[in-house]
Amino acid sequence: MIVITGGAGFIGSNLIKKLNIKGIDDILIVDSLGKSEKWKNLVGKKFVDFIHKSEFLEKLQKNCFPNIKTIVHLGACSSTTEKDADYLIANNFHYTKDLLHYSLKNNIRFIYASSAATYGAGEFGYSDELDNINNLQPLNMYGYSKQMVDEFVIKNNFQNRVAGLKFFNVFGPNEYHKNSMVSMVHRAFEQITTTGKVKLFKSNCSDFEDGMQKRDFVYVKDCTNVIWELINNSQVNGIFNLGTGKARTWIDLTNAVFSALGKQPKINFVEMPEILKGKYQNFTEAEMNKLKSHFSDLKMTSLEDAVEDYVNNFLIKENQYN
Repeated sequence: MIVITGGAGFIGSNLIKKLNIKGIDDILIVDSLGKSEKWKNLVGKKFVDFIHKSEFLEKLQKNCFPNIKTIVHLGACSSTTEKDADYLIANNFHYTKDLLHYSLKNNIRFIYASSAATYGAGEFGYSDELDNINNLQPLNMYGYSKQMVDEFVIKNNFQNRVAGLKFFNVFGPNEYHKNSMVSMVHRAFEQITTTGKVKLFKSNCSDFEDGMQKRDFVYVKDCTNVIWELINNSQVNGIFNLGTGKARTWIDLTNAVFSALGKQPKINFVEMPEILKGKYQNFTEAEMNKLKSHFSDLKMTSLEDAVEDYVNNFLIKENQYN
């Protein structure tokens, strides 16, 4: 059995689809649905059970699931503007630690989600080598909660027994429920189809012109491909970046959405909200050599091709739940 925490979420539901395509449906989903529309991400997916995240740890400790072979821990509060530090530590740090300890004790493959938010302003670069990870200074509490996990793994020398993935700017199908945290691809699509224009933040740094801030945008399908490889190669362990390795500007991304829709770009620049000032990453770019040293055939979809697929095969067709 494969356990996927956050299985009804963005990356989790795409991973379930990937596993189903591979003929795997012995999947246990751990998540919290509440009153959101996230449940739609599970429609058409094949799995054996769904357990609320608040019940899972207790049942796990009682050995209610004796056949677990792999835990892919994607569940977390991913809001970069969340201010409740106690909640983030409990939900993102302690929950992860409990799952990690259980997995190691019971010889279960453990793969967990870290984040590029740990890199902060990038003053230490974007190397996923262990010495560099210990130096990182995240700009927000979400990033710090992920940094705490990475540091815990390294301090206890677990990096040779588990796999952690520092996801960069992931976008793609099934993210609609993320509200303010949806990708700019999704946001741009909505703005273009309703107003014909896209709003981008003005630069808050003299090193970057408006719209020329850069991020490493990675397609969710590429992310699930990597997770699939890690599930099937349990000897590959460590903390790895997961991006494309090529930073692109917000203007590049926005132009790709306009192009996918067959429209000429129209961009308006607006002031950055106060809540983001001083906490905004103006540049991220994954160093991918470490992951590629294990998977030499790894190829990442270009920004333009990924946006074209997402817009025309999911957003336009309103098929983002499949």
